[in-house]
Amino acid sequence: MHKFILVIIISFLSIQKNSEKIIARQGNVSFFSYTPVENIKAENNQVLSIVDLETNEIAVSILMNAFVFEKALMREHFNESYIESDIYPKATFEGKIIDFDPNIEGVQTRMVKGNFTMHGSHKELEIKVKIEKKNNVFAISGSFEAVVEDYNIKIPPLLRGNIAKIINVDFKFEYEGYEN
Repeated sequence: MHKFILVIIISFLSIQKNSEKIIARQGNVSFFSYTPVENIKAENNQVLSIVDLETNEIAVSILMNAFVFEKALMREHFNESYIESDIYPKATFEGKIIDFDPNIEGVQTRMVKGNFTMHGSHKELEIKVKIEKKNNVFAISGSFEAVVEDYNIKIPPLLRGNIAKIINVDFKFEYEGYEN
């Protein structure tokens, strides 16, 4: 599976061979679902992201079965019943950071616009991100809300009260230079 994702990322990179790219090999994505019945929280540290500093394009690939939950049964239901990670093994984001200047040291707040794909469904997103540059090292962080029904995730009527309709997603990527 890792090889498949690397092929996709390398394909993205080969589009612009002469451009400067940075990569986050172990980015972090977490989500939180609040309901009166039970809160659901999961974290994934196996997230890959690449930014092209010349075009400001960004790509993210998330292995869905790599989310860690506090209860094994939550992980099983997430992967087998809701996300169907055997059919839809990853979520991806491809977009562009608007008005980003990689030469500015310090913190920039920018918008990222692009297409998020999860569970076979696509959604255009516009996400506010914080970009920190210190000693030529970049970190990008932010959050967005994912509406469960936008991604064609089926929740049985009996369990609808156990899962929030809107899931809060947080992310943070720390980038290093990428050599072609």
